[in-house]
Amino acid sequence: MKYFHEKIEAKWQQYWAENQTFAASNNSDKPKYYVLDMFPYPSGAGLHVGHPLGYIASDIVARYKRHKGFNVLHPQGYDSFGLPAEQYAIQTGQHPEKTTRENIARYREQLDKIGFSFDWSREVRTSNPDYYKHTQWIFIQLFNSWYNNDSDKAEDIATLISIFEKEGNANVNAVCDDNIATFSASEWNSLSSEEQQKILLQYRLTYLAETEVNWCPALGTVLANDEIVNGVSERGGHPVIRKKMTQWSMRISAYAERLLQGLDTIDWTESLKESQRNWIGKSVGASVDFKLQNSERSISVFTTRPDTIFGVTFMTLAPEHELVSQITTPEQKEAVEAYVEATAKRSERERMADVKTISGVFTGAYAEHPFTKEPIPVWIGDYVLAGYGTGAVMAVPCGDERDYAFANFFKGKNGMPEIKNIFNQDISEAEYGEKGGFELVNSDFLNGLGYKDGTKKVIEELEKIGQGKGKTNYRLRDAVFSRQRYWGEPFPVYYVNGLPQMIDAQHLPIVLPEVEKYLPTEDGQPPLGNATDWAWDTVKNAVVSNELIDNKTIFPLELNTMPGWAGSSWYWMRYMDAHNEGEFASQDALKYWENVDLYIGGSEHATGHLLYSRFWNKFLKDRGYAPTEEPFKKLINQGMILGMSAYAYVIQKHILLDHKIETIANKKNHENGFFEISSDVSRNYFIKEELYNKVLNDDFDIKDVEFLNAFDKKFLEKIKELNIGASIAEISKENVRKIPVLVDFVNIQNELDVLKFKNWNPEFNDAIIPENYVVSREVEKMSKSKYNVVNPDDICNDYGADTLRLYEMFLGPLEQAKPWNTAGITGVSGFLKKLWRLYFDDNGLIVTDAEPSAEMYKSLHKTIKKVTEDIENFSFNTSVSQFMICVNELAQLKCNSRKILEPLAIIVSPYAPHIAEELYFRLQDSKTVGLQDFKGISEVPFPIFEEKYLVESEKEYPVSFNGKMRFTIKLPLDLTKEQIQEIVMADERTIAQLAGTTPKNIIIVPGKIINLVG
Repeated sequence: MKYFHEKIEAKWQQYWAENQTFAASNNSDKPKYYVLDMFPYPSGAGLHVGHPLGYIASDIVARYKRHKGFNVLHPQGYDSFGLPAEQYAIQTGQHPEKTTRENIARYREQLDKIGFSFDWSREVRTSNPDYYKHTQWIFIQLFNSWYNNDSDKAEDIATLISIFEKEGNANVNAVCDDNIATFSASEWNSLSSEEQQKILLQYRLTYLAETEVNWCPALGTVLANDEIVNGVSERGGHPVIRKKMTQWSMRISAYAERLLQGLDTIDWTESLKESQRNWIGKSVGASVDFKLQNSERSISVFTTRPDTIFGVTFMTLAPEHELVSQITTPEQKEAVEAYVEATAKRSERERMADVKTISGVFTGAYAEHPFTKEPIPVWIGDYVLAGYGTGAVMAVPCGDERDYAFANFFKGKNGMPEIKNIFNQDISEAEYGEKGGFELVNSDFLNGLGYKDGTKKVIEELEKIGQGKGKTNYRLRDAVFSRQRYWGEPFPVYYVNGLPQMIDAQHLPIVLPEVEKYLPTEDGQPPLGNATDWAWDTVKNAVVSNELIDNKTIFPLELNTMPGWAGSSWYWMRYMDAHNEGEFASQDALKYWENVDLYIGGSEHATGHLLYSRFWNKFLKDRGYAPTEEPFKKLINQGMILGMSAYAYVIQKHILLDHKIETIANKKNHENGFFEISSDVSRNYFIKEELYNKVLNDDFDIKDVEFLNAFDKKFLEKIKELNIGASIAEISKENVRKIPVLVDFVNIQNELDVLKFKNWNPEFNDAIIPENYVVSREVEKMSKSKYNVVNPDDICNDYGADTLRLYEMFLGPLEQAKPWNTAGITGVSGFLKKLWRLYFDDNGLIVTDAEPSAEMYKSLHKTIKKVTEDIENFSFNTSVSQFMICVNELAQLKCNSRKILEPLAIIVSPYAPHIAEELYFRLQDSKTVGLQDFKGISEVPFPIFEEKYLVESEKEYPVSFNGKMRFTIKLPLDLTKEQIQEIVMADERTIAQLAGTTPKNIIIVPGKIINLVG
């Protein structure tokens, strides 16, 4: 009986679906285990072989845990709001919902084909109203909350209002906006409702504020920092500028310290934790106020080195700092405005990364030193960011590398003072940036002190004069939560006199309206402004034409939508109770599942999704809706499966002829029936990689043309025959191209199938391509644009899903990047056929009830031990190797024993579930168990490793004479030295070797060696 993967895999995939084999229960006596993959955005391209890597790993763990007696929740869904669907809608007019639905159907088809044990009954889609209803509800809870530093948690805004009513805000210790005026209870109670609402907005965990944002004009929306790569939008590569807009923001900064401390309680990689620590960016130091000369204004700075305050030589503001326009003198206005405009075109990440460029402009204004009262020039520079700290720095060139470079670059210009040295160290060549090994000099009351004592002393003195205090600062900024898009969650918000009001939760969801076009309106409003009939039917209220009608009064609605990370910031909890209409999950379900035991996904989400998810989880815990502080106990970042790209190198070569020669050539060519030559002849010539590199390195010589057989020799020979001189233009970098080639057109020798290539790309129909043209290969990220994508459907069709699963694990450690090579998959395919042949021959099942040999037990239990350890340690690649060793050993031993082969099927099951399910089913009594009665392999107990089968009872000793091994002898391991010697000396081979002589010494190490010395 042959192994037909197509029939077997289709059979069991249907069985699992019909029997809801992997549906988890919220009521079980078993211990729970929650394993989750970062859910995918359903793109139009579908899956390539790199996408399932993490899913296969999580599926192995999920299946293993079921075998080990756990109630396993292993759900899947779709992060289905996304910019690509909206961009496609803008281009085609097709509703994003239709595109998304079709893409999801394609993803589901591909995922099912690989045989994942997902509980599809709990599927979620973030773009479904029954899902984002709860996202909107969570937003309302955030709006109705404030962060109490005294209790160190979020509380209902009603508790803050109660404090204001009784005692004002003088003693309120909250995370809130800066510079909130102090008021008494009587003053609060005398305020109008609108005035009170404005104050409360300064405390709420989600709030409206004018914020410096990343604006992408081409996409018409705000982008988060993690949506920008190298200064352009990740989607489409469009320019991004900084501008101020009124936006919804989330006060994630309130949770900065808890986000830091929580990292110590979870099992994540240290590199991932460090990414979050750096993003949160905790700094301990002081805030200092520098008064501006001839002004009532002041500049506030945060510094980690207040001990260096007497070394302040100048100050630098971020170009977008609100004071810049207010303090710039008329003489400097033009230069400052030009610099501000130029800076707005650079992203924050680009500015942070650019440590080589030195630029800045003097504002013309001066600040005053807090202690010496000396004037300090105020500059602007793009190395200072408005969103970090206060957007201003006190520049101490003698102790900071960037300040040192800045001061020297602008030395003697616009009143830039000489660098002040406050250290008893030489700074003539470079700054002194250490925190130790110095004493302060030229520092008044700090002279003779070091870093710690100096810091403490200066903070005391700043507090005495009311111009500073000790402070802990975080780089983490509040997250902008508004997007000027259509395809996102609508806000449950309307406005009364410009102030936001929450729509009552009973009326949720606020559903996306139909619009005729998905671009912003003509007057610049977000796409939701195009809605003409946005109906929301309730008893008293209705939403029509972007307005809320309440008791015949019309109020405008919020037209922005939520960002892509809103729906993904709580989705793991929805899986716990996916069909609950009344709440995002019941308390019973939340208490049972608690949080995710194992989370697998890409490291690119370290400072986006993973940070926002932790923030929302902590908030929901504070408000009594989530049972745990952290959402994900253990997290593994899977590495990439890289593609083997194929590249061809093309020169667009111009053959230039003198006009007179051209005329003669044309005439003679016509006479000879040869093709016409003209001065603008342009053809594509495929060249080898060596020539391509020569061109790039300006090392090209025209003689290389002949050497590489790259050009149209027939043409050149005809020119020579006609005795017409032709000059070939110099080839430069500008007319050389490196083009990706579809990998399907390249054979195992890396030779290009020219005919297929030309049919695929008509641009090269008349190209000159040498025979057996060899492409170059590069290992890089799989991408449609590089034509190096391998479709998992093709692998499943040709080799089977079990082969794909095993091969992806076999490629290397889960966390590491590794190149895909389809040629290597045949070995894994052969292994599964060999496994099959342990159970079947051409006539059918050959498994018997024969008692296994000790060697068979040993092979099985080595494998049980290895696979158990590997899965527990997430080292899946070495398990595949062990399977191969075991099958080879059992084949050599001609094993057909049920006691070996039944447990073998079970331990293979997490990795290759289809073949394992078939083998296990065939091992059941066909007379009593049909498919309709079959309980499946998924919850059969995992075989237990027994040490006794690996304990060696015998040892094959090498017997040596004068150090040279002459034969081996198998002896029990429990023999004494004397017993071993007696047996060896009586052996006929020993007698023959000694030839009547007596050895002078007999060296015996039990369990190791026997050596007779003559």
